[in-house]
Amino acid sequence: MKLYDSIGPNPRVVRMFIAEKGVEIPRQTVDLRGGENRQETHLKRNPMGQMPTLELDDGSCLAEITAICEYLEEKSPNPPLIGSTPEQRAECRMWTRRIDLNIVEPMGNGYRYGEGVKFFEKRIPVAPEASPGLKKVAATRLQWLNGQMADGREFICGKRFTLADVLLYCWLDFAGQVGQPLDPANTNIAAWFARVGARPSAKA
Repeated sequence: MKLYDSIGPNPRVVRMFIAEKGVEIPRQTVDLRGGENRQETHLKRNPMGQMPTLELDDGSCLAEITAICEYLEEKSPNPPLIGSTPEQRAECRMWTRRIDLNIVEPMGNGYRYGEGVKFFEKRIPVAPEASPGLKKVAATRLQWLNGQMADGREFICGKRFTLADVLLYCWLDFAGQVGQPLDPANTNIAAWFARVGARPSAKA
């Protein structure tokens, strides 16, 4: 296998997941700022032109971070970062979906249409007028998640550290650098963020 890697929170999700797994996968950096991901060579790997992409041993390629992480979980099931039972896997997938749809997507597009618009307007359709509303959606859903964490759970799925934690951590860390800092009133999320940030994999 080979991971086509770059800057940005999505590639970091996969790197952090790999670090938690303790597996070694060769990496090749793709120049995202220089537009290498939009050139023919990379588009053959991933026609969406996005990052990251995982090339499998048979030469085929996987994109989309959830699909990549689910594949790696099946190839290296221990330690389980999605789950070792149907119930655990379903719980992780539920929370990963909630975080991706309700927090990561509006947060990401709030940045792409706002602070990042000059970079992204030549690459994707952008809607600058939507940026403030999208950021508000993400912030509101984070408040909701903060309430869900009020029962003292250590991680998103209780005592289990999972893909849901990796996804949210990488995106919150990125958002804090691009104009969407975590509201300190979200004390449960802030404490969780510090716990995850202390893990060695957070340096990935």
